Amino acid sequence: MTSYKELGLVNSKELFQKAVKGGYAIPAFNFNNLEQLQAIIGACVETKSPVILQVSSGARKYANQTLLKHLAKGAVEYAKDLGFEVPIVLHLDHGDTLELCTSCVESGFSSVMIDGSHHPYDKNVELTKQVVEYAHAHGVTVEGELGVLAGIEDDVSSAVSHYTKPEEVEDFVKKTGVDSLAISIGTSHGANKFTPDQCTRNADGVLIPPPLRFDILEECERRIPGFPIVLHGASSVPPELVKLINSNGGKLNDAVGIPEEQLRRAAASAVCKINIDSDGRLAMTAAIRKVLMDSPAEFDPRKYLGPARDQLKELYKYKIVNVLGSAGKA
Repeated sequence: MTSYKELGLVNSKELFQKAVKGGYAIPAFNFNNLEQLQAIIGACVETKSPVILQVSSGARKYANQTLLKHLAKGAVEYAKDLGFEVPIVLHLDHGDTLELCTSCVESGFSSVMIDGSHHPYDKNVELTKQVVEYAHAHGVTVEGELGVLAGIEDDVSSAVSHYTKPEEVEDFVKKTGVDSLAISIGTSHGANKFTPDQCTRNADGVLIPPPLRFDILEECERRIPGFPIVLHGASSVPPELVKLINSNGGKLNDAVGIPEEQLRRAAASAVCKINIDSDGRLAMTAAIRKVLMDSPAEFDPRKYLGPARDQLKELYKYKIVNVLGSAGKA
């Protein structure tokens, strides 16, 4: 067994306490390769932001679980080399079984999510409690989930969303002992978070998504005051990145995300962790497509992955400063 402390990582407990009090959200950026990791750490060091490195079950298989713990340790050392030691959490995103969560705890993860939201409520409570008991015995923090997000991202998919029921949150937190809670208030996985039928169009024909259900968030806050809340599926799907992809041979039709002003509002509340994955994929894909379109004879991966890494770092710096509010909080 490898303890996360051996890798120089921290769990999320103290970070979340500070974020709730400070009115900002910790960035939770998904990664599965070296370039993404370099971009994330570079962005967080330059903005002096704490960070949660997120790995889905699919990403863990892709990157290899043995390599992952060494990448995480390398990220800690890389931050030092860049000149500022930021707090780094290694977190399992959307774990769905006790066995997967246990394996991640044993391989150096400092935080795990057990997503039992697709189960009946009592089964969700039972499964989440089992994960909490094991993880807490090893100092690892646990995120649970109530409510279901629509959309597709990695191994997570649902055709429809189910808003979190505020009347369940207090009971769930009390019975399970989770350290944070992901809720569903209208965010969604993937780059196509809403169908055109769910949106309105402005005068320029741009799709405007339905607003987040802040009434649900506020009621959850009222019932579990000061408790760390998490938003999944919170990419904003920048139109300029979608346009860059499409102008260089891509085909992203009706891609629309969560408006940044709504995410800023959420980050100022008890939402202390905001997950961003699709925006990073868009940034890298846009940069790669442009290089290969402009230089069709190019075959050196460094020549297209390098610009992709650089564009991703700039995107994440922008998110940290202008959306999440976590700059300078490390």
